[in-house]
Amino acid sequence: METFLIEQINGSNGPLAGSTIKNTTSIKGGCVHDAWCLELNDGEKVFAKTSSLKNFQMLKVESDGLKALNEYANKNVLYIPKPLMVQKLETHSILLMPWIKFARGDELKLGEGLALLHKTSATKGQEFFGWSEDGFIGLGSQLKGWKKQWGECFTDLRLKPQIQIAQKWGLDINLNKLDKFLSQIRSLLDEHEPSPSLVHGDLWKGNAGIDEKGCGIIFDPAVWWADREVDIAMTLLFGGFSKNFYAGYQKIWPLEEKWETRVDIYNFYHLLNHANIFGGSYKSQCYEAIKKIYKVLNTE
Repeated sequence: METFLIEQINGSNGPLAGSTIKNTTSIKGGCVHDAWCLELNDGEKVFAKTSSLKNFQMLKVESDGLKALNEYANKNVLYIPKPLMVQKLETHSILLMPWIKFARGDELKLGEGLALLHKTSATKGQEFFGWSEDGFIGLGSQLKGWKKQWGECFTDLRLKPQIQIAQKWGLDINLNKLDKFLSQIRSLLDEHEPSPSLVHGDLWKGNAGIDEKGCGIIFDPAVWWADREVDIAMTLLFGGFSKNFYAGYQKIWPLEEKWETRVDIYNFYHLLNHANIFGGSYKSQCYEAIKKIYKVLNTE
């Protein structure tokens, strides 16, 4: 970490004013922000994300999402880091969180914790699906808005905006077919009638883990009120979660019959987002997803 940035963090108006940063270690893995382990003079460690000033809102939304998830997390089985500070410095934006010690272990509690998060938030009495402010899904935008019907929310606030971007790189769905396609998806999801749960929203293996006590950990969210199945679907998109993760989830709140028929629909959103950001093979995966979704729509 550059000396001038350390000075801003330690400065009188910085998030660690009064502390001395003894050592900084770069953490690999992020494609948007820089990540650091900051070791303080008292031996404490803090996790820091730094980014450009223009990306402050991305860090702010992440901070807000972590706070929201913490309201419903069962701390005995699921740890979600609580933001310590999100702030604009002179030259950078910064988000500080407690340092997490990851470990290898059984993912049973991770599954149980996710199920409890979904189940507890679903009992809040939240009437609408969506979120109150524009957010981010990786580098992509995730639109704000509220919808009473789940199918309308997912098609209008999630699929449509991504499809419109995808059409710029050549996703070939003509307007007549697209309207019918989205209408069929909307009807299928409306018939499903899930209760709104607060979801992580970007739950791939890189955003989850186990701590030294065996508790599950989730971080880097893209939260919104949605069908809980969107989180389960994304765990299957890139894989990496163990059988015990799913066993733990099913133990606490079993998934509904035919949940697997909705997996490709929910993951289509993430494939579109990846294709719009990264291109490459994600484009062909979008076409494969469309074929799978048509099969579901024609058999339901």
